[in-house]
Amino acid sequence: MRRKDIHKIPMRQMKNRLYRLAALVPVLLVSCLLSHAQLGLFSKGQRIAFTSAWQGERFTDGRPKVPDSLLMRLKSVTADEAWDILQDAGYRNQFEAGWKVINPGERMVGRVVTAVFMPRRPDVDSVVAANGKKEGRIGGQNSWVIDTLQPGDVLVVDLFGKIRYGTFAGDNLSTSIFSKSHNGLIVDGAVRDVTGIQEIKGFQVYVRGVDPSALEQVTLMGINVPIRIGNVMVMPGDIAVGDPEGLTFIPPQLAAKVADETEMTHFVDEWGHMMLREGKYTPGQIDAKWTKEMIEQFNRWLQQKGSQLRMSSQ
Repeated sequence: MRRKDIHKIPMRQMKNRLYRLAALVPVLLVSCLLSHAQLGLFSKGQRIAFTSAWQGERFTDGRPKVPDSLLMRLKSVTADEAWDILQDAGYRNQFEAGWKVINPGERMVGRVVTAVFMPRRPDVDSVVAANGKKEGRIGGQNSWVIDTLQPGDVLVVDLFGKIRYGTFAGDNLSTSIFSKSHNGLIVDGAVRDVTGIQEIKGFQVYVRGVDPSALEQVTLMGINVPIRIGNVMVMPGDIAVGDPEGLTFIPPQLAAKVADETEMTHFVDEWGHMMLREGKYTPGQIDAKWTKEMIEQFNRWLQQKGSQLRMSSQ
């Protein structure tokens, strides 16, 4: 259309064209974002933006990297202890129960790598397969995310609770997961070859069920994107903590707070029990608000133990 003819367009027609153009803008923006994102429709910039509360080190793809030393401190945290701290911080949906545990043992703690599957739709699956080929991904789609694992990671897979034909891994892929991460696996779905998985010492697996079938009729729709595990939104870089009661997913920015407050609770209990055994204080004194003198004694004891924590006397 020539520029000089614009004035000839009826006002209603002009408005309709403008509305259609405006409606296209979000689509174009999303298309631009996706065209620059890795498989999973989430760019490094988006990953950083959605985890911006974390101010520490990150992996090259933008995922928060909570230090190994902090992971070790979280190994003594129970679900009850983490629950109270997370609730007070406003995170009210971080625990999920109802798991079958393969190779139970020492508490599982690790940095989360996420993967999300959806029921297979041929046209969408063909696009994912083509993108995976462009990105040089090898093997089945369930192996793509395994290739990204780093030591200390816990792979968390949203398989929408699928059991039959929802088996994310057998003993071969489980061996690969453990060799790369030296940690465990969480699947809101199933695994197969349990006999073989049980031979992988130290490899803890949380699943909804087990089945001899292979993984079929699903498509990998995201790596290190937000996923849903039961009633929890799980983010890449969260800390997964296994417990006899279930799984707690701790946001990385709260990991130090959970560790500090839990350690303080344990120290308070330890010192209080010691004082009771030695007869220095009565149960009523230990259970009540501590005096300034008691707090000073407790802090000196903490210093002797080499802890940096201190109780405030305010």
